[in-house]
Amino acid sequence: MNSPKGLVLIVEDDPNIAALQRLYLERDGYRTETAEDGLAGLDAVARLAPAAVVLDVGLPGMDGVTLCRRLRERDDWTPVLLVTARGDEADRILGLELGADDYLTKPFSPGELVARVNAVLRRGARPVAAPAVHTAGRLRVDPGRHTVHVDGTPVEFTALELNLLAYLLAHRGQVFTRAQLLDQVWGDSAHRDQRVVDVYVSQIRGKLGDASPIRTVRGVGYSAAGEPG
Repeated sequence: MNSPKGLVLIVEDDPNIAALQRLYLERDGYRTETAEDGLAGLDAVARLAPAAVVLDVGLPGMDGVTLCRRLRERDDWTPVLLVTARGDEADRILGLELGADDYLTKPFSPGELVARVNAVLRRGARPVAAPAVHTAGRLRVDPGRHTVHVDGTPVEFTALELNLLAYLLAHRGQVFTRAQLLDQVWGDSAHRDQRVVDVYVSQIRGKLGDASPIRTVRGVGYSAAGEPG
């Protein structure tokens, strides 16, 4: 049966959790398929070409973080929503660094899962509201070509890292709260931890070093240095 909202692959080894996720996603108009371990999930992504993947971190055979890494290494940027246990902060951060699009911490409501999947897919479907190319000192960002250069040397960025950097550069001089950035870049602030913005800003600064234009405005949020251009 065709679904108006596309296919979501659920990679989850607990059949009860997988069944609940399927129920709510299908109620919202998605078609779903499941895989019970990491290796099967990796094969299913290649075979089914899903619109998004809901990926449990604690999988047998190949864990979810490794699966995400394998996808990105083969240049597969299917949106990935990681599902982690409450204490797995290191896994969440590593997953985001590897290119996961978002995460959910157990326990969570099925409605929150659906909201996160919807937000991830909305974000991927819309263009970044930014000029074609931004320059700031030694930095050159081209969202259309998905490239970032410092002093002419390419720097590898995930799609979300580039979108956040490009948005701030497109609005240089303006200060944004974390909630505003979640709404504008992630497409949703109501169902996520605002600290995810801090994680991405830290990743961008780590990659750009002293060429990073992002400034912290204490008590408010973030901005990009300089005038709009």
